[in-house]
Amino acid sequence: MKLLRRQIQPDPNQLALQLDFFAPEPLPRDQIKPVATPPTGSIRPLLPTPPALPPAPRQTTPADGKRRIQVGEHTLDYVLLRSKRRTIGFLIGEEGLRVTAPKWVTLGEIENAIREKQRWIFTKLNERRERSVRRLQPPMEWRDGATLPFLGAELTLRLRTQPGAAITHNLASGELVVSLPTDASEQQLKDRVLGWLQQQARETFAARLPIYAEKLGVEYRSFALSSATTQWGSCTADGKIRLNWRLMHFSLPLIDYVIAHELSHLREMNHSPRFWATVQSIFPEFEDAKRALRDRGPDTLPIF
Repeated sequence: MKLLRRQIQPDPNQLALQLDFFAPEPLPRDQIKPVATPPTGSIRPLLPTPPALPPAPRQTTPADGKRRIQVGEHTLDYVLLRSKRRTIGFLIGEEGLRVTAPKWVTLGEIENAIREKQRWIFTKLNERRERSVRRLQPPMEWRDGATLPFLGAELTLRLRTQPGAAITHNLASGELVVSLPTDASEQQLKDRVLGWLQQQARETFAARLPIYAEKLGVEYRSFALSSATTQWGSCTADGKIRLNWRLMHFSLPLIDYVIAHELSHLREMNHSPRFWATVQSIFPEFEDAKRALRDRGPDTLPIF
């Protein structure tokens, strides 16, 4: 019959006593031999040198709460938001890059997606930076000799003082002669130029819309001018088209692209591949025009 031994945790004090009890008795003084001292220059440490500490990990979170990633030669800061969406989304805003990802996607997967999308990300960041620089440029001065963009060229303002109010476009010299009373204010000058630009927009759009509607084989119900700050045009399912009068600042091909774009919505009320194929069928160079308009936001144009 085997006896079961109960395991008892040793008392630390008792353990120390036991170690002292079983320690060998000290030698007599006459039997103690001195330890030889190694020669100078060959002293060895009694304990091994501790290994060098690894370098501190690179900071991945800037002080402003953004995350930081090294993408090739560039250091990229971004804001990470978690959501219920199923895919990883990228947005370039005033604060820079914002990444929205599902909660179950790991940080490594998010950073891999950023590296795969790096070309698009850096292109958009550069475009945003350039627009910010243009926005900081001094505003237009409404005076004699000032210039403003018109149909892709520069239009020079020439002010004339007379009792009545008139405005004349000298196409040969590229001048817009504005006649106003002596006591006219700067706002009155802007209002006169604005009215003229909007009238030019109505005439230009009315002439260009039928050309592309015929090419596409569609009919629009009506069109009107828009002063939107985020859209160049819009189209409803029942054929009502709105075009931004500020398009008159741009060259005619860019105006035609917006017209072709909105008319194509009468075939496809979306931005699917079929829609873009429809745009291309009547405006083959749409990619260049689309890119040019994207680089020239309303915030870069004269303020009225």
